[in-house]
Amino acid sequence: MSDLRVIVLAAGEGTRMKSALPKVLHKIGGRPIVGHVLKAARDAGAQTVAMVTGPGHGAVREAMSAIDPQVVFFEQTERKGTAHAASMARPVFSGATGYVAVVYGDHPLLRGEDFRRVTARLDAGLDVAILGFEPADPTGYGRLITEGDRLLAIREHKDASEDERRIGLCNACILAFRAEVFEALIDEVGTDNAQGEYYLTDLVELANRAGKSVGYAVAPEESVMGVNDRAQLARAEGVFQAMQREDFMRAGVTLHDPDSVYFSFDTEIEPDVEIEPHVVFGPGVRIESGAVIHAFSHIEGAHIGPHASVGPFARLRPGAQLASAARVGNFVEVKNATLGEGSKVNHLTYIGDAEIGAKSNIGAGTVTCNYDGYNKARTVIGENAFIGSNSALVAPVEIGDGAYVASGSVITEPVPSDALGIGRSRQVNKSGYGKALNQRFKAIRESK
Repeated sequence: MSDLRVIVLAAGEGTRMKSALPKVLHKIGGRPIVGHVLKAARDAGAQTVAMVTGPGHGAVREAMSAIDPQVVFFEQTERKGTAHAASMARPVFSGATGYVAVVYGDHPLLRGEDFRRVTARLDAGLDVAILGFEPADPTGYGRLITEGDRLLAIREHKDASEDERRIGLCNACILAFRAEVFEALIDEVGTDNAQGEYYLTDLVELANRAGKSVGYAVAPEESVMGVNDRAQLARAEGVFQAMQREDFMRAGVTLHDPDSVYFSFDTEIEPDVEIEPHVVFGPGVRIESGAVIHAFSHIEGAHIGPHASVGPFARLRPGAQLASAARVGNFVEVKNATLGEGSKVNHLTYIGDAEIGAKSNIGAGTVTCNYDGYNKARTVIGENAFIGSNSALVAPVEIGDGAYVASGSVITEPVPSDALGIGRSRQVNKSGYGKALNQRFKAIRESK
């Protein structure tokens, strides 16, 4: 394929989102909307990606630079239309060879194959190729005026005649050109339209007048769904999740109730993983074969090893790493901690900034006290250790291999290997004092 340069238009304010956050930074599957567009362009083979942003959109540039440091940015200081915005990226297409594709930055469901639909038409000899689709309701979309396989014009809805508005084939979101054609025509676009703006879509008629060959390709409606408000954001999220679920199930992952499981854009799951209902994956999760994720668990930034078990009602936060056959049970939270092979943390426990050795058992109610209000400290537990229920391990502290910690202990000093650590006061029973307390508390209640 020829050199592909992609210009992403992301200068809009997105006022219908009613948000202080720029529209293109709202997330689908944990990734900003325009980040999905960027990935699709790269997946299609784009060697150069330019992004046109608006004034005050430093947050967009910062976020996209973090995702892809090779993106180059341009600013549209005055909003004069899509053709004017694309022309801001002139250093990218000036004197270029190959192809230039311009894409709207608010279409999060695009994939690389959608770019390839139009670049394939250029490969076949066209000078210009537009991506179209056939929506259930074409109201508001620009219509593709065609004659056989030839595209004559794109008429924006506000400028279309009644006959043209009956056309069901609409403009989607990608316009692709041979680079020299794009460069020759972009400055010829005028403002003779209802909005008084420079429409990028006018390039179709200009190309035809110049004797260029212009055609189109068609994509599924779901692939080219745009996002302009919160309702459309939610619908796009629903379509994205449905696609993810289908992909994972076809790849050998068992979902007991697919519609209740939510994935991130980068979730990695190997075959023969089993996921029960109402599980949510944040970014940065990798799960190896044979693991089981039980219901109502939330997992983010975690690596779950083969045949491990998580939940129900578990929370794995960033930095959680479970080795083979490790178990994290109900109402357990793990953060920035490593659980060794076959280790168990089964009930009502917080493990933070810790390392737990193989085959160790952490009793219910255990807390690693990792934060003093200013600094984090680490707890290290060796192999085959046993931590009794309701223990507080005050970091930094180490528990040796094979050591025991008595239930109810507050451990502030190291426990050597094979030792028993007891950090609690000796029990004292005071005869008759329970009855006296009952009488006192009852009197207080009755006096109110």
